Amino acid sequence: MDKVKKIPSGFIYFFGSFGGILFGYDIGVMTGALPFLQHDWALQNQAGIVGWITSAVMFGAIFGGALAGSMSDKLGRRKMILISSLVFALGSILSAFAPNDGQYYLIVVRMFLGLAVGAASALVPAYMSEMSPARLRGRLSGINQTMIVSGMLLSYIVDYLLKGLPEQLAWRLMLGLAAVPAIILFLGVLKLPESPRFLVLNNKLDEARQVLSFIRPANEVETELKTIQDTANDENKAEKNTSLKTLLSGKYRYLVVAGVGVAAFQQFQGANAIFYYIPLIVEKATGNAASSALMWPIIQGILLVLGSLLFLVIADKFNRRTLLTLGGTVMGLSFILPAILNMLMPNMNPIMIVVFLSIYVAFYSFTWAPLTWVIVGEIFPLAIRGRASGVASSFNWIGSFLVGLLFPIMTATMPQEAVFAIFGVICILGVLFIRTCVPETKGHTLEEIEEQGTHHKNKKDTVSAEKTATQD
Repeated sequence: MDKVKKIPSGFIYFFGSFGGILFGYDIGVMTGALPFLQHDWALQNQAGIVGWITSAVMFGAIFGGALAGSMSDKLGRRKMILISSLVFALGSILSAFAPNDGQYYLIVVRMFLGLAVGAASALVPAYMSEMSPARLRGRLSGINQTMIVSGMLLSYIVDYLLKGLPEQLAWRLMLGLAAVPAIILFLGVLKLPESPRFLVLNNKLDEARQVLSFIRPANEVETELKTIQDTANDENKAEKNTSLKTLLSGKYRYLVVAGVGVAAFQQFQGANAIFYYIPLIVEKATGNAASSALMWPIIQGILLVLGSLLFLVIADKFNRRTLLTLGGTVMGLSFILPAILNMLMPNMNPIMIVVFLSIYVAFYSFTWAPLTWVIVGEIFPLAIRGRASGVASSFNWIGSFLVGLLFPIMTATMPQEAVFAIFGVICILGVLFIRTCVPETKGHTLEEIEEQGTHHKNKKDTVSAEKTATQD
């Protein structure tokens, strides 16, 4: 094997996580572009088309994540990140050159772009977890979240800086500039090594040993290499004995419902309605043009970044269920209170709804946003982890897609406060779900969490048997 030049670990971790910025940039960029696009193509009364243009990326991401997961096992994590960055750059440029009134063209191109977004959301955490030492792995979900929200904030700032341009040029540049972080990612990842786990799976032990020598002390390399080999063998055996039917078997059902439920609730609680449509929300509340409200997304972006940094500090100091309960309760009240206040005080300053939305974002940023993926990473037993994580990710993207699609249709047919009140009720239902269906995972080994699932099943079986006996 050719001798490969040593790559600094800081370079590996920076570009390994840079895909999060790319992913976040595309989530955020449509927020500023949409008011200009809507006016340029006269889409003000076409809520369905606006919803599809916005949510097409999430629709593509549903399939992108699943495809990337299976293809990365064949081609490698690094090669799939390179392919995703090229698809991302191409999709961004094609979006910028959409023909006038090309609504369906833009929807299809953004679905294509969504393949790369979904792939990035699956590949970046996988690559980073396989490259990082165990002592840093617990914070990875938080660091990935910080990268994503930093990408969102960057897109909001770019949107704000371009808002003075002619509208037909402004939205095209906003969408097209998403190619820049994609190209930066491509150039950075070209120099990254493949993950040692993929190399072990493909019997390239010498290369795996060399990559580990870049990122581990010399005395840890052989020990970790042996651990990776053992884990890979265990997972291969688990994968062969696992099907989708296994996920719903009595032994695992409780933990699968808990993990997939948290991933679905994170989206159905309505966060993306704010992130995609905040300028239009402000326009509807105040009557001012949405294109003049692009400072609000920057405020939301700053809240998201600060919240993600706060999470890094408190992640291991509070129970997962405690933080999710706190966040979900405040988020629910932030959505429900404006509807109640509007009924009691019809002349209430309309900007109050935006203040409540900011409170929602602040609490979402350090609770449900990062913790969803911490729990998904911790709750599934080894035998079902791969498949169950894929199902959880798919449900999360389906929720994101439906919220992006339906929000403009809902606000076109009912008062904005009523729409948010519905999301508020879903937030409260999410809290009840956490309290009744989700075990605490902080400080527990994967085996202890699996035991909780078995205990829950046995308890239900006992209650069921007692009921049957009583009826007899």
